[in-house]
Amino acid sequence: MTINQRPVILLDPHPRRVDLIFDPATKARLDSLGDVLWHDGPPAAPGHIDRHLPQTAILIGQSALPRERLDRAPHLRAVFNVESNFLPNIDYAECHRRGIHVLSTAPVFAKPVAEMALGLALAAARRIHEADAAIRAGQESLYGEGDNHDSFLLHGRTVALVGCGNVGRALLPLLRPFAGQIIVHDPWIHPAVLREMGVTPVTLEECFSRGTVVFLLAATTTENAGQIGRDCFARMARGGLVVLVSRAGIVNFDDLLDAAAAGHIRAAIDVWPEEPIPRDHRARHTPNTILQAHRAGNIPEIWPWMGQMVVDDIEQILQGLPPMRCQRAQLEIVTRLRSKPVG
Repeated sequence: MTINQRPVILLDPHPRRVDLIFDPATKARLDSLGDVLWHDGPPAAPGHIDRHLPQTAILIGQSALPRERLDRAPHLRAVFNVESNFLPNIDYAECHRRGIHVLSTAPVFAKPVAEMALGLALAAARRIHEADAAIRAGQESLYGEGDNHDSFLLHGRTVALVGCGNVGRALLPLLRPFAGQIIVHDPWIHPAVLREMGVTPVTLEECFSRGTVVFLLAATTTENAGQIGRDCFARMARGGLVVLVSRAGIVNFDDLLDAAAAGHIRAAIDVWPEEPIPRDHRARHTPNTILQAHRAGNIPEIWPWMGQMVVDDIEQILQGLPPMRCQRAQLEIVTRLRSKPVG
């Protein structure tokens, strides 16, 4: 690629579809920025990627980028992961050394997941889902006199967040009208920064001993896999609520369901250790739960935001400016993540 040539933009967006994330106006913007090698459907063949990498300036997708591939990509300036997890198929250290931006579109999911998390908390606190089922079965209690005995208000309660990344920060303004105090455990954020956000930094154990509602919002890492289990749930007051909308890998799932089955806690669950959920999974019959099938973030209106964010940042990068819309892969953190691909 000579200095006078337009930058080559290579697409390998699977599992995302081009028309899902790029509306016509955004596609036109992208076409105006360089020579776009559009690809849709299944993952691009390795030969296709290898053939075009030597000329590529921008890669949009999840193609593997080990050191030997990066050696054949002298013009590469940025990689946009539109699957929205930082996967272990890239040599992040080498990208960092070469000044290649590695970015994720994960922030597009923050608002819808945050709204779902609040909705799940309200539904579980007031047993809305169970009251609906009772009416359909002809077993309702008039004015809730028979089934409101353990409902509770979010208003004035201490609410805990385990993790305060994209979703946590989107959830905070939704919680402020309800919560009496918001406490947060996030070992990757300095306590002074959390205080500036208007929350109280605490230990993981304090989240469960003090929080009436505990939102689990952390990514799975080398340090926290399966960390939240029986001891944490036992610290909660009886009738407390756990809302799991981040990654199932941070939880001992059987311990979570045991605590719900025993009536000690309620659990609102959107993410699972195995997806699709096995037909015989015990959660399907566990009381004190409200269940979703990893649907919190997947609503139609957010998908065009993904393409818009990508093109916004490509415009920045091609002007010699830092990307500002997508999430950057921070070397100190990304190698500790244990994300699984989303289909």
